[in-house]
Amino acid sequence: MEGSASGKFSGCSCLFMISFLMVCLGVRSELTTDFYNESCPNLLTIVRKAVKSAIKTETRMAASLVRLHFHDCFVNGCDGSVLLDGSDGEKSALPNLNSVRGFDVVDTIKSSVESACPGVVSCADILAIAARDSVLLSVSAGMKLRRNPLQSGGNTWKVFLGRRDGLVANQTGANNGLPFPTDSLDTITQKFANVGLNQTDVVSLSGAHTIGLARCTTFSSRLFNFSGTGAADSTMDTEMVSDLQTLCPQSGDGNTTTSLDQNSTDLFDNHYFKNLLVGKGLLSSDQILFTGDAAASTTKSLVQNYSSDSGLFFSDFTNSMIKMGNISPKTGSDGEIRTNCRVINS
Repeated sequence: MEGSASGKFSGCSCLFMISFLMVCLGVRSELTTDFYNESCPNLLTIVRKAVKSAIKTETRMAASLVRLHFHDCFVNGCDGSVLLDGSDGEKSALPNLNSVRGFDVVDTIKSSVESACPGVVSCADILAIAARDSVLLSVSAGMKLRRNPLQSGGNTWKVFLGRRDGLVANQTGANNGLPFPTDSLDTITQKFANVGLNQTDVVSLSGAHTIGLARCTTFSSRLFNFSGTGAADSTMDTEMVSDLQTLCPQSGDGNTTTSLDQNSTDLFDNHYFKNLLVGKGLLSSDQILFTGDAAASTTKSLVQNYSSDSGLFFSDFTNSMIKMGNISPKTGSDGEIRTNCRVINS
């Protein structure tokens, strides 16, 4: 963030803690922050070390691991079902095909955890911890360039744990329940509502696009013949359109990638929202949070607030991540603790 943002955080930290405690009260009692304190005391250290190594190897992996947790929780709840192999699994659903990634990293983490605590920690919980660590490590990277309120204030969030792994994947649920880059704002809002999340969650969780890349195929419809107009999407910055048309020609294979957050690719900050104010949202589902009639009375003001108040964004993002991580978790005797995240136990 700019230096002024750190000053705002002193006034925001109280709000952060109050919001955090309010969210905690709403988390199902089956999930706790100390779930593995006795059964796997080194769990958080093991996961953090593996995530840090993966991001050092490929910076993009931070975004990929956050996305895995998101795409897991929206289908069957947070039960690790997105990790299951099989032609009828969620990996092959349209929103995930050739898109979700990071499975090898999860395998590596799981192997290390199994060595320390065999048969104890679920794949679903590993996804939740890895997503949190990916955000915090991306925030830490920004400290080299700019002060960040989440880091300088010393605040993080504790992941609620105790999920068990599901026994089945749900490809149909993934096709129907996961947001698409071309969905309308009303459709996206409804998909979030279907899993108990509200419009604040829509905007704050979209802020995860401050890191990561997107393939041309996810936004190319905006570049050449948008909605049959014969021209590019008029809500997109013209210079950006020109650059992207060169990067993603109509004759291309669609797999070339570019940054979701132009000019702030690897730092977890509020720059994503600043982009939306000037027509530089890459995906249609990004830009519609600020532009258009549907946004005017719903999400636009939040985008504006987050663009100018990074502390508010981090606070709301944290709360939304905790809420999302609590979508229909399997606990108690439901599900299992998978030995291999890709297959159910034999």
